[in-house]
Amino acid sequence: MTTITLQPVCPFCGAPTQPRSRFCTACGRPLPAAASPAQPPVEAALPNRQLAIKGDTLQLRDLVNVVESGVRWWETSLNSADALTRQHAVEAIGELSRILQSLSQQLALGRETVRVTTRLPVQRVYTVGCAVCGRGNRAGAKFCQGCGAALGNAPQGRTEAAMPLRLKVATRTDQGRVRKNNEDNVYAGELQLADGTSAYLCLVADGMGGARAGEQASRIAADVSSTQLQHGVDQQPPPDDKAWHALLQHAIKQANRQVYQEAHANAEQRGMGTTLTITIVVGDRVHVASVGDSRAYLINAAGLRPDGAKIVQLTSDHSLVARLVDIGQITEEEARTHPQRNMLYRSVGTDPSVDVDTCSEQLRSGDIILLCSDGLISYVRDEELARIAIAHADPDEACAQLIALANERGGSDNISVIVARTEGD
Repeated sequence: MTTITLQPVCPFCGAPTQPRSRFCTACGRPLPAAASPAQPPVEAALPNRQLAIKGDTLQLRDLVNVVESGVRWWETSLNSADALTRQHAVEAIGELSRILQSLSQQLALGRETVRVTTRLPVQRVYTVGCAVCGRGNRAGAKFCQGCGAALGNAPQGRTEAAMPLRLKVATRTDQGRVRKNNEDNVYAGELQLADGTSAYLCLVADGMGGARAGEQASRIAADVSSTQLQHGVDQQPPPDDKAWHALLQHAIKQANRQVYQEAHANAEQRGMGTTLTITIVVGDRVHVASVGDSRAYLINAAGLRPDGAKIVQLTSDHSLVARLVDIGQITEEEARTHPQRNMLYRSVGTDPSVDVDTCSEQLRSGDIILLCSDGLISYVRDEELARIAIAHADPDEACAQLIALANERGGSDNISVIVARTEGD
């Protein structure tokens, strides 16, 4: 007897869809539950695989190593007693094998690097450049926001004080509709600086690992990093962006060390890890550090770039899928439902050491900082994040609506979000 399997199609536009897709890649609409059952996404951290964007290129051999590591990770699922798990593994290995073949052919032809077509993070664009440090400034600025040097014909010898900003902050985390427990951890609160002023710390950690190990990893990372940051500012506040970056990197590396040690001290927690994204607002600047694929965004209703974009992503996802988008293998829309979307090549606690991305941004009144785990961005697009965050003056209402929307569309993962709205005096 011959069995004919009909490929599911989108009920809105008729385009073919994959059996577990949650959104149509042609029209972008959420697919009905019957065509797209909510399932917990498989999360994995690939150990000993570092990958970095240098200039406009990726090292092709490093990318191949990450793909090969993904194949080996999925091969461990082929002996599972669960038929669906084995089927998922077969599909994932097949997908990765096609990617690996394409990349390997390029290596065989002598190609060492691959050009990046998508660059992250995208920062706010200013029109006036500083001749001293190169930092961009707003039109009409008299002094550089980075080094204080005079711009144009402004008088020399003084700098403008940082614009005083107030913050309204809300945090929410939700188990979602499918997960049995919540492995996310969020925190928002003040850091007391040695000079009597304060900074505001926000962080999101999304844990991974069985037997509640992910929950443990994210808790350790949140606790250790926040404690390290407070200790770091107890004696003397960092004087500039570079010093803040060094402090953030140190805090996250200490968290990485603690999670890694805990994982190797307990067999049930072996392989646990977590993402970790941190923002610190000091005066009118925000300092950002990240590992993994939890994100930080900057939002402003007045626009952030010459093209009028109201939202920019300040962090780069350390995932295989993000790099496949970068090199044009898949589109951003395809990445939302790609079977490898939760395969991380950089996370806190998976390896003895970790690289930490950092950046800083100038803030102005009306800016909104949004941090979230991938349980939100799997269902809610960037433009929707911006629209909802801008529409609600109360950050808690914005958090609640964002989580409700992600749950309405499937809620297959834990969902965490922090919204911090700036207001000038």
